[in-house]
Amino acid sequence: MIHAEISIYPIGTNDTSVSFYIAKGIEAIQNIKEIRYELNSMGTILESENIDKIYEAAKIIMEVVHNLGVNRVEVILKIDSRKDKQVKMEEKLESIKKHLSKK
Repeated sequence: MIHAEISIYPIGTNDTSVSFYIAKGIEAIQNIKEIRYELNSMGTILESENIDKIYEAAKIIMEVVHNLGVNRVEVILKIDSRKDKQVKMEEKLESIKKHLSKK
């Protein structure tokens, strides 16, 4: 299973908020087969068994932001590829949570 964290930074907009651009980028990848995503406050986690789907999603998001009139877009893509077992996003979180001390 492949997990990736993608963060998009439109540069040169007239507003400090980027939520509009992120939302439009996410809308554009919602129907890509073989990919799941989960938003968080600092980026978006992508999940697929196919690295090409991760790259496709990143390319689409970037192109959408450019097509909204942004001339420069910074994209940070961090990839975690695991071959020894299939672990979904939720399972990774559960694994961490069971090690947290309860207070």
